Amino acid sequence: MDFKQDKQTFTFSDQDKQFKLMVITPEIIRVFEDHGETGPSYAIEGDKQIKTEINVTSNEQQVELKTAALNIVVDHDLHLNVYDRHNHALVLDYVGKRIPLDRGINPEQEKLAASEGHEVNEATAGQQIMTIKTLADDEQFYGLGDKTGFLDKRGYEYDNWNTDNPDPQVESFKALYKSIPFLIGVKEGHPYGLFFDNSYRSHVDLGKESSNYYYYSVAAGNLNYYIIGGKTLKEVVTNYTYLTGRVPLPQKWMLGYQQSRWGYSVSQKEVTRIADNLRANDLPCDVLHFDIDYMDGYRVFTWRKDTYADPQKFITELKEKGFRVMPIIDPGVKVDENYWVYQEGVKKGYFVKNPDGSIYVNRVWPGDAVFPDFARKEVRDWWGKNIKYLVDLGTCGVWDDMNEPASFNGPLPQNIVFSDGEKPATHAKMHNVYGHEMAKATYEGLKKNTGKRPYVITRAAYAGTQKYSTVWTGDNQSLWTHLQMMIPQLCDLGLSGFAFAGTDIGGFGADCTPELLTRWIEAAIFSPLLRNHAAVGTRAQEPWVFGEPTLSIYRKYLKLRYHLISYLYDRFYHESKTGLPIMRPLVLNYPDDCKVQKMNDQYMVGREFLVAPVLMAGQTARQVYLPAGEWLDFWTGAEYVGKTTIVVQAPLAKLPLFIKKNTILPWDKSRNHVDVTAHDLMTFRLYGDHGSYVHYQDDGTSFAYEQGQYNLYEVKMSEQQFSIKVSYLGYDKPYKRIRLISDQTEQTYRFDKDSQSYEVEA
Repeated sequence: MDFKQDKQTFTFSDQDKQFKLMVITPEIIRVFEDHGETGPSYAIEGDKQIKTEINVTSNEQQVELKTAALNIVVDHDLHLNVYDRHNHALVLDYVGKRIPLDRGINPEQEKLAASEGHEVNEATAGQQIMTIKTLADDEQFYGLGDKTGFLDKRGYEYDNWNTDNPDPQVESFKALYKSIPFLIGVKEGHPYGLFFDNSYRSHVDLGKESSNYYYYSVAAGNLNYYIIGGKTLKEVVTNYTYLTGRVPLPQKWMLGYQQSRWGYSVSQKEVTRIADNLRANDLPCDVLHFDIDYMDGYRVFTWRKDTYADPQKFITELKEKGFRVMPIIDPGVKVDENYWVYQEGVKKGYFVKNPDGSIYVNRVWPGDAVFPDFARKEVRDWWGKNIKYLVDLGTCGVWDDMNEPASFNGPLPQNIVFSDGEKPATHAKMHNVYGHEMAKATYEGLKKNTGKRPYVITRAAYAGTQKYSTVWTGDNQSLWTHLQMMIPQLCDLGLSGFAFAGTDIGGFGADCTPELLTRWIEAAIFSPLLRNHAAVGTRAQEPWVFGEPTLSIYRKYLKLRYHLISYLYDRFYHESKTGLPIMRPLVLNYPDDCKVQKMNDQYMVGREFLVAPVLMAGQTARQVYLPAGEWLDFWTGAEYVGKTTIVVQAPLAKLPLFIKKNTILPWDKSRNHVDVTAHDLMTFRLYGDHGSYVHYQDDGTSFAYEQGQYNLYEVKMSEQQFSIKVSYLGYDKPYKRIRLISDQTEQTYRFDKDSQSYEVEA
């Protein structure tokens, strides 16, 4: 074994193999095996390496590198083993022989099965680049974005290949719309992360093939992955999001309820009907989503004129009623010689090409369509410039869809020519980052044209897309199994860096029922993205369609959401510092509690709320596990001591909801939409005997907070004493009055401009 050091980069080689170890931080190391591929990382932007003290020792048998957090050992056969600072095993190379899964099938049977469309070949066929790691008996796996199935991914296999599959999503699906190859492992109680930064099609087997190992394989490119340490699961997530980026602070109204349906936007009359019904039924709502119907013949950056007299005037009228408009945009540009977007893109060479240099054409909603080459900066700038058309109409953001990229006339061939930055590349390499680059183009265009925090939603994504866009889980269906899958999907997305995510409430496809819609809004009410969306041709699922009691229950939970908008906004402020998700699995807060390591039917919001929704048809009671600590039933105030399982009654109108005792919550005034200008009064409520809380306030829309224009309030409450301290005052609109409420006492304070503090109101 040869060993060389160049500052924080270490090269190991023998006659058969060479790889590099790069120490990025004390908690993060990069492992790189060069297979001749060049190009940028799409997930990681900027230089993340910091100066790190490394203690190096070597002998004939091994080289050992020690940082403050990790112990890295490379033996004479170039096996790589990584331990934490206390020498607990984290990631160990597997030294045995790989034994492919025995599927009990002979060649004749395999041929027959294939003729019926069954996939029986090895998932790693044609994938020669591989790393195999030792699997411990009790190892759990989390992450990988919004893959189907359960919270713990052990025992399953998955593909990273962005896929638009219209079939009902089930746990056997290996791929969905996003490729987020970040895996969190917990080995004998000790956590670590593995991020495989390669955009080609890849495969992970997490103990399905063997209980002795797990592996990652990829079709092409380099073997390029990061081992991420951390004393806790939270530290692993924080370190990963340091590497790939964190969800930026959203505009505050983005946390409000959002209503959508494929078909609403076909006419101004239909949108008006929906908006009026929302207000008439006292249903808070901030955003109406416009699906593909609003466009002129599905041409992007157009608005139909036949059913809209004046789109700009109409959007202004909706905004006056408290509604913002979120239009969809697809990447497919209609082939039309009289269409300016197509003309300009062709003239400037902005569309992806066939190997012979001609423009590649497939079919999507507008018919024959071409695809922008988003990895090129000039194409992203052009796309962003075109977004100005929508901004000038008054829309609030852009919803990116069909950007896997999806297509109707068969999948895009692997050899279609895209760009990898400024270099040519193939669809095989760029497929998984196409949606990422489109989201980046959309984000940059909105930021430039509005000066506000962009609102982008994307269906397809790669690791790091969280810097530019919120996401939803795609085309789910009105099925109880999809409601059940929502919790592990959103929790694993949160652990994978995507703190701003949601599902289509009620289901996108199939026909929703009153009971399913009711249980879905209860279960999803704390999901960061809160949108009801359905497909054209399905049963309408607006809450008033089902009458009572659906309407009243739906309203009850929307109003709860709006009381807690400032609480959720505070969670996003803290997330922007730590990368930790708002909606999270219990195991993130209680990693040592074995009862929550595989829990799929409960989740937490920050550290304060425990949510245990009903996920089965006809169920009116359920067991709830309360982890360590003291808990209060949010509705009744009943007290419970943790580390116990209780049975709670859950009739249709009740979401089992618990709050950590001695918690303070900001409590917003009931409104029909989020008013970011409101600063007359803020209320804080104490749940328990005493507590403290840090509250964040800014203008709710701009980037001025980055220049220090925000306020921080420290609120402390007990039955004997209340106090408010403005620990940082940089925003010129502090609350005029603050009200503090406990079970026994209520006190209002008024801001004094001279002392820059709050004084008890007479």
